[in-house]
Amino acid sequence: MPLVTTTEMFKKAYDGGYAIGAFNVNNMEIVQGITEAAGELNSPLILQVSKGARKYANHTYLVKLVEAALIENNIPIALHLDHGPDFETCKACIDGGFSSVMIDASKYDFNKNIEITKKVVEYAHAHGVVVEAELGKLAGVEDDVNVKDADAMYTQPDEVEEFVSRTGVDSLAIAIGTSHGAFKFKPGTDPQLRFDILDEISRRIPGFPIVLHGASSVSQEYVKIIQANGGNLKDAIGVPEEMLRKAARSSVCKVNIDSDLRLAMTAGVREVLYNNPGAFDPREYLKVGRANVKSIVAHKIKNVLGSDGKA
Repeated sequence: MPLVTTTEMFKKAYDGGYAIGAFNVNNMEIVQGITEAAGELNSPLILQVSKGARKYANHTYLVKLVEAALIENNIPIALHLDHGPDFETCKACIDGGFSSVMIDASKYDFNKNIEITKKVVEYAHAHGVVVEAELGKLAGVEDDVNVKDADAMYTQPDEVEEFVSRTGVDSLAIAIGTSHGAFKFKPGTDPQLRFDILDEISRRIPGFPIVLHGASSVSQEYVKIIQANGGNLKDAIGVPEEMLRKAARSSVCKVNIDSDLRLAMTAGVREVLYNNPGAFDPREYLKVGRANVKSIVAHKIKNVLGSDGKA
């Protein structure tokens, strides 16, 4: 099965009241863990690559890993650029075989964001590729994305219609209280998502696919690595899964998950090396990390996103 765009995925997800998991990939073991879980659960899937991942693993290697996953798993898979910082990066991914790209010009003012996004949309659509954009600013740190809490901004519902109309974008990432990175909220806080903003946006652009970034949440793998570092679980406050389930049943068609995978992989490697200080075979410790990734992706698909059986 060849790569697909997200167009049909999102239409089915919107109508069916579930969301597609967009999982970030950085190496072979992470690709394997994600796609094995999705393949066994017959779930559609988005594999996404950040600018940092392209720099680390090389664009060609990552594309070929995804092509291998397509051979091994009979499910629809989209290959997506996460947080493309400029037109040039988006163009390189479009020309290099991606089926979807995100242009993140949210750091600019409204009109500049539209100008840059529209340029990417025009090029992408001419090459059969779909585009995600961002309106609003999520706090947190992820690769080259670094927004201080004081600079974060909720998406303004009264701007979405004009933004979508003028850019021609295919999906829209919004800011309703999620945050990039592993440590999303201050200890002792009660994480909340602004569903009132989500509902108003959905009312203004009915049927349009919405994306949530920064949606990793506390998992058992998360707990392991926090405790291994001498930390307390209260320091690891992610987005509550019941909130993500509620979002997935509404207009949110794509949920981004990255930090949970990194933590799961690292927890597996740490566990092997702690119990076997003399271990030196990467196949042994990466195997456990890969199994953790597969486990957490399966959990997200079945218990949070609801995309199992929807391929």
